[in-house]
Amino acid sequence: MTSATATKRVCFQLTVRPELLDEYIARHTPVWPEMLAEIAASGRRNYSLFLGEGGRLIGYYETDDDEAAQAYLAGSEVAARWEAEMGRFFVGLEGRPDQAATPLTEIFNLHDQLAAARGTATDTIEEGTAS
Repeated sequence: MTSATATKRVCFQLTVRPELLDEYIARHTPVWPEMLAEIAASGRRNYSLFLGEGGRLIGYYETDDDEAAQAYLAGSEVAARWEAEMGRFFVGLEGRPDQAATPLTEIFNLHDQLAAARGTATDTIEEGTAS
């Protein structure tokens, strides 16, 4: 069961140009403090980037309202400068990386399935004792 205020988990994929991997990593250690502040102000939290072989980049964050977070960052001068500098690092990308990344579909979440199973078990127990 989800509610209108449920946390949304967002995962996306990009490919970093292999010849720019070292520079891309250096740009993230650390990220500009003002960009970190904008990400937090947008409502994104628990934000991580994972780098795999061949430049495969997986990003993950949580938010209560992804559309509002995206709109906030789209209007941010700091984010626009950051994304303009980051765009050259990615293969086959048109536009700002934060807006053009390929979203991934979540097919499993342990917490959600455990909660659903507990709810089902509770419903079954309550139905059995109600008669």
